[in-house]
Order: sequence, then structure tokens, then C-alpha cells
Amino acid sequence: MSKLIINGGKRLSGEISIGGAKNSTVALIPAAILADTPVKFDSVPDILDVHNLMLILKSMNVSSEFNGDVLKIDPTNIVEAPLPSKAIKSLRASYYFMGALLGRFQRATVSFPGGDNIGPRPIDQHIKAFKALGAEVSEHDGTVTISTGPDGLHGAQIFLDIVSVGATINTILASVKAPGTTIIGNAAKEPEIIDIATFLNNMGANIRGAGTDVIRIEGVPTLQARNTHTIIPDRIEAGTYLSLAAAVGDGILITNIIPEHLEAFVAKLEEMGCDLTVYEDSIYVGPSHDLKPIRIKVMPYPGFATDLQQPLTPLLFKAQGRSVIIDTIYPQRIKHITELNKLGGKIKSEDTDEGIIVVDNSPKLVGAKVQAGEIRAGASLVIAGLMASGTTEICHADNILRGYGNIVDKLRGIGGDVTLEVEERVN
Repeated sequence: MSKLIINGGKRLSGEISIGGAKNSTVALIPAAILADTPVKFDSVPDILDVHNLMLILKSMNVSSEFNGDVLKIDPTNIVEAPLPSKAIKSLRASYYFMGALLGRFQRATVSFPGGDNIGPRPIDQHIKAFKALGAEVSEHDGTVTISTGPDGLHGAQIFLDIVSVGATINTILASVKAPGTTIIGNAAKEPEIIDIATFLNNMGANIRGAGTDVIRIEGVPTLQARNTHTIIPDRIEAGTYLSLAAAVGDGILITNIIPEHLEAFVAKLEEMGCDLTVYEDSIYVGPSHDLKPIRIKVMPYPGFATDLQQPLTPLLFKAQGRSVIIDTIYPQRIKHITELNKLGGKIKSEDTDEGIIVVDNSPKLVGAKVQAGEIRAGASLVIAGLMASGTTEICHADNILRGYGNIVDKLRGIGGDVTLEVEERVN
């Protein structure tokens, strides 16, 4: 257990550098076990999810070493073994081991993954893809067992019923070594998928079309790392700090970003009237005044990301009028609403089935004791806590640390009064 203590109400300025993408990293680490050589990543974010994934690797006799932002993984002595259920259930992205183990061993047994509870996120599309590739899938008491017959996996034509980042990546991992041609239709287009494909292609994979809605994969017999893979910058972390900078900043430069990955988000900030200057790999956010209310509809990439609707919410409190958010991807993503109300935020969920959230001007936020129910809800509380007068205490800060590396140092670096307290567990 840990908590963040924020003494808010101060204007902040300076520079924040964005780390590697969480949503790439949590897929790249399982993907590494497909390699027949040691693998090396840099720009790896120092987040709890990375350390949990390293525990899972250790259970399979895969050594890993994390220094600075460099992660080395050696899967050459991998063995099949039961995966630690506690680590598996602590993060949803552990489901990428289903595709990776299937691609490596032609079978996999994985406890149903955990992670943020933001409503139903079924894995039926993953299972559909595995079956098309020649696997049999069964589930019993929360454990998914995947196996293949004597002929193993084979290429297949797969059309995903819904656009799913997880299913797209898991299908790539399972099929990259499968003989024949695999075609994924209605594939997700997120930058993180391009990042995974780039990593695998640099090891000898044959993946074409990543970033489009049709991905074509020709199976290869072996994957061998020849260079270090640099993880792309985290667009969700970048969007979070852009929102923070517009809300409480007197001039903040956000560096190490790819502006093209943030076009939908930046467009909404500009629509509000935020002062932005976009450079090649950074964005400067000046002091923002007289902000306008906006209407947001969350969409698959390249639309407005569901992961950014909560971090943007505190900034909407400064808009002169009513803003509306519609999150049809995860309509149950509302864990931040009750907690923001405690700080004086005027926000409510009008229709949880349709994902409609209404945000009104809230000029007087006051510190309070709140809980971070999941990563992005926690991020919204951090921003609101910095905006609020007085002290805000955010419990369950582990959820924030799962997605934001070095957050305390980054906030202190721009003048934030932020402290992390770790509570010792009593046995």
C-alpha cells in the first residue's frame, strides 16, 4: 500500500520528459520470449507493471535485468512452468503470455488476467484468433488452457469482430512463427502495435501492414535479436502531463513525444483555447485562460483515446460551461467521478450504459482524502490535487505507479509539492 500526498494550489513551470510507452512495454516483454537470443530494450519506463512482468519471466527461468531505462531479457533457457498467479492477476497485459507461449511452445496455460477493473473487457476475440490458427482453447475456474494438435499452429485468415488492441497483438505473437500466411482483418491501428511489429521484424519476422486495419504475417522459423529496441514514447503519459500543464502550468515544456500520436488529444486542447506550441518532438504549454467547454467522443486510434478521458477531466473543471465525454469503448470507466466530487469537482455520470459523463465548471477545488481506483482515475486525481487548495491524500497510489514512472520526481521537477508514502505491510 502507498499513498501520494499533494499540497496543491501552486502554479508550476519547467520541463517534463516522457518515458517509454507502458502499453508497448507490457506487450514487448512477453514478446521477448519468442526470441531465440537475448533481447535488449531501452526507454523502458520504471513502472510496477514492468517489475511484475519480470517476476513472471523468472518463473519460466527467463533471466531479466533492469538498470536505468535498459531492460535485458534472456529467454534462451526458458522452460514451461506454472506462471505466478499473483503477478498474473495484478495486470491485465499478462494475457500477452497466451499468444507468446502459444507461439513458442504451441501451448499455454494462463490464469485469467487482472489489472484495472474498468468494466468488461472480454478475451473472446483472442480465443477466436487462437482457434483459427489451429489451437484448442478451454477455460476452467479462471484458467485458460490453449493447446495444439500434432501439426501445431498454421496461418489463417482472421477477422476481428471488434477493434481490439489486445487481440491484435496476441494474434501477432501467436502467428509470427506459425507456418503459412496469417491475415488479421479489422486490426487495431495503435502506435504500440507498430512498435511490436517493428521489434519482431528487426528479429527476422515478416509482418506487413501494422498501423492499418489489415495486417499480413508470413510465419518464420526463428527470431534473433541483432540490436537494441527503443520503445516509443508514451502518448498517454504525454497527454496526462499536457492536461496538467494546461491546468496548473505557468509554462511547461513536454519533451520526448511524437506529436502525431496525440493529434486527436491536442486538437481538443486547442478547441478549449489552450496555449500550445507544437514542435517536432515536444510541445510547449503556456498559461491557459478563458477555456471553452468541449464535447469528446472516445474512439479507437487515431481517435480520442479512452485512456485520456480521465486525465483530461480536471482541466474541464476550468472551462466556462458544461463539457460532455462519451466513452463507448469502456462506458464503466467512472471510478474517478466519486473521488473528484470529494475535491469539489462538479462531475457526474449521466448514462453508464452509454458512457456519458458531464463535467461543469468547478472553480474551487479543495484537498481531501481520495482513492485511486485504477491507473488513469489516479492520474486525474493527481492533476485535481495539484489544482486544489490544501492537501490531497491519494490512497492506493500503487495503481498510479503501475502506469507513470518516476511521477514524484517529475512533478517535483516542475515545482510540485508531492510526497510518496509507502505503508509497510503487517504480517
